[in-house]
Amino acid sequence: MSNKCQKQYYLYLNKWRTKVLFWVFCLFFILSGISTYAQVIKLATLAPKGTPWYNALKEAAEEWRDLSGGKIKVRIYPGGVAGDGPDMIRKMRIGQLHAAAITTGGMAYIYPDITALTFPNNIQSNDELKYVIKKVGPYYEEQILKKGFKILGWNNAGWVHFFSKKPIITPDDLKKQKLFFWGSEPIYIEALKKSGFQPVPLSLTDLLPSLQTGLVSAFAASPQASLAFQWYPLAPNMCELRWQPLPALVVITKKKWMQLPAKLRPALAKSMAKLNAKLWGQVVELEEDALKAMKKHGLKVNPVPSKAVAEWQKLIKDNALPVFIGHRFSKDIFDRIQAALKEYRAQKKEVALVK
Repeated sequence: MSNKCQKQYYLYLNKWRTKVLFWVFCLFFILSGISTYAQVIKLATLAPKGTPWYNALKEAAEEWRDLSGGKIKVRIYPGGVAGDGPDMIRKMRIGQLHAAAITTGGMAYIYPDITALTFPNNIQSNDELKYVIKKVGPYYEEQILKKGFKILGWNNAGWVHFFSKKPIITPDDLKKQKLFFWGSEPIYIEALKKSGFQPVPLSLTDLLPSLQTGLVSAFAASPQASLAFQWYPLAPNMCELRWQPLPALVVITKKKWMQLPAKLRPALAKSMAKLNAKLWGQVVELEEDALKAMKKHGLKVNPVPSKAVAEWQKLIKDNALPVFIGHRFSKDIFDRIQAALKEYRAQKKEVALVK
């Protein structure tokens, strides 16, 4: 082959390679666009269909679909069909699920310090909880993002009370009953046993059959949950004492979040945060409605006199605080929460004095 022919051959070969590379890159970007813009997000929740929490998620799913021009579809798995909190976390980690509406109990499997928000009888009102999350929430979000999960919104799923077959007014009343314990934290379970309680560790989905068989006779839950899951007919006594708040979050895996179009993420996050804020405003009303409905069907709410409240508080201070700090959550996060509470209560006191 002459030098001229060789030169022409190599020029042709280079042009051919350039064209091939061009179309390979085009195909890559087209496929990338498809994977980025056509997304199915599998979201699990314990909330049954028809409840305010499920309806809010459904509304958010519709907004995400509209914001993305139909290219992002949120598929909701309600009522615990995907398991309870630990199951949801495990499935998100392996990619079977991408998101969840979950309580702090479930989030503890990602970041245990989040359980400090639910320390018994510490945060005592919706306004206090909202203020604490406003102050400490950004820190939680930063730490949880490092674990591979993005928090899209906070809300309150209600206030936890003790429901039981026989009335509970004092700690001694609870010690006589077999208490459902959600999860399997050995330190917490051992602390309950040492304090004279009878915890029975189970999955949340096992609560109803366990009440039916007598395996457990008491549980801690919000009135809304007790009504929605129909637990209360089998434990028709409610202790009036607010035991703890039940903060809930909507989270998505960081991996899935980053697959969504960058230009859409702010609008998607804003949409979910807006709907969570809407739920915040309904918490009191939802609790009142749930109590009213359950009372009509036999629920008895047992008042807790100040003397009995003092017994509960002493129990918490003497037995719970030493076990929780340093074991269930860090002293640092508890101090952050206490500082926020102190700040809020001081502000509230000043407003009261002015009035």
